[in-house]
Amino acid sequence: MGTKTDGRAVLHVVTDPRRRGSQAFAHDLDAALRDRGRPSAIVALAGAGEMDIPVLGPGRLHPRTLRALRRRAAGADVVIAHGSTTLDACGIALAGTRTPFVYVNIGDPRHWARDALRRARVGLMLRRAAAIASVSPSGREILLRTYRLDPARVRAIPNGRRPERFTPAEVADRAKARAQLGLPVDATVLAVVGALAAEKRVALAIEAFALVAAPDPAGGRVPGYHLLVAGEGPERAALEGLAERRTPGLVTFTGNLADLGPVYRASDALVLSSTSEGVPGVLVEAGMAAIPAAATDVGFVRDVVVDGLTGALADAGAGAGDPRALAAAIRRVLTHRDAMGRAARARCVERHAMETVVDAWVALLDEQPR
Repeated sequence: MGTKTDGRAVLHVVTDPRRRGSQAFAHDLDAALRDRGRPSAIVALAGAGEMDIPVLGPGRLHPRTLRALRRRAAGADVVIAHGSTTLDACGIALAGTRTPFVYVNIGDPRHWARDALRRARVGLMLRRAAAIASVSPSGREILLRTYRLDPARVRAIPNGRRPERFTPAEVADRAKARAQLGLPVDATVLAVVGALAAEKRVALAIEAFALVAAPDPAGGRVPGYHLLVAGEGPERAALEGLAERRTPGLVTFTGNLADLGPVYRASDALVLSSTSEGVPGVLVEAGMAAIPAAATDVGFVRDVVVDGLTGALADAGAGAGDPRALAAAIRRVLTHRDAMGRAARARCVERHAMETVVDAWVALLDEQPR
């Protein structure tokens, strides 16, 4: 990054270069700070992925990685640690240095507090951070209550995206996107966006989709449905097998995509079936694109999905993993798709526009000790 300047040079640290929510936000915040003339750079601890981010070492907490992080941080005025493993990495690598770090908490902090030992370890690392930014006001309250942190050091700053990158699709744009992705032009397209891993519970989304796409037992006309699954992960083969058994020919898997724009332009609704979340960036992106969501009521999903207004939440009383509850939420969204889409865009642009989020980040960064 070079030598320190009066412009508050920032180093962003992400876990790996995959295009996931935390990494996407860090990339956008880095660009936004540079657009404002502030020195900023971004690095990944380890791993491989589709984003063009330099990697520091062979493992997230490998000694070589931590030494490289310490060297890079020496040229910064403040480090921003974006999510999960970056907290441990910065807490260890920056110990004894004069470079403060700010931790971005993107998930539900209760996930770390399942036993006393883990809660104590996480609390220790959190107290090493100069400040903590939660993506949700609810997350901030949980952090304060669970880890007994100083309220002055914990801020709520929303997950942000650029509205101009996620705009509602015109008819021609939708047709073009569907052709690009190999989707039927006239179908009702539902999208799942995210890692194909256990916590995303994509099998639940496929089972719910199978219920929605099932023939009408009364013999009425059934519209064509298609499910688009954008993402990669260890469960892909099993999910492809499930989709072929339950809804043969009606599910398309794309793998990881460098640009999710075509996915949103091609879709009528987003389906989120996770077991745990913070404020998912895909909900914000879809909302800005006027795509309403049917989602499980977990984490801080309610910050974006206002049940009955900007989308629909699966009835938790029906059982967290019950596909019938998620299918019912999908049907509600499709019934009110246009009105919910407009409301979703208005809410996401108002609360999550990157310019507003950057203002809050600039204020927080300028408060850090020099």
